[in-house]
Amino acid sequence: MITRIQPERRMSQAVIHGDTIYLAGQVGEPGQDVVAQTRTALAEVDALLAECGSNKSKILSAQVWLADIADFAAMNSVWDAWVDPINPPARATCEAKLATPAYRVEVIVVAAR
Repeated sequence: MITRIQPERRMSQAVIHGDTIYLAGQVGEPGQDVVAQTRTALAEVDALLAECGSNKSKILSAQVWLADIADFAAMNSVWDAWVDPINPPARATCEAKLATPAYRVEVIVVAAR
């Protein structure tokens, strides 16, 4: 069975298949610095996982996309305070052009329910 959370014309914010949750990329407010955008994106991850019946301790993998890899340390300062230290996910971080230059970070996660 497939359940789509907050489906819109283009995409769903989350999709549940069996006991696996796939989140769409989460971003912060355009124009904010990477620290503020990371906090907002991770708060959105928390909210979506809760809506799906999960939480950050059940994240299996994460992809973090940065508009500028020079923001790696600043993003990690927020990530490290947020991530469950007992259950850290597999993670990859890359530099990429995001949907708009106003976005500094995008976070994508896959989690267990």
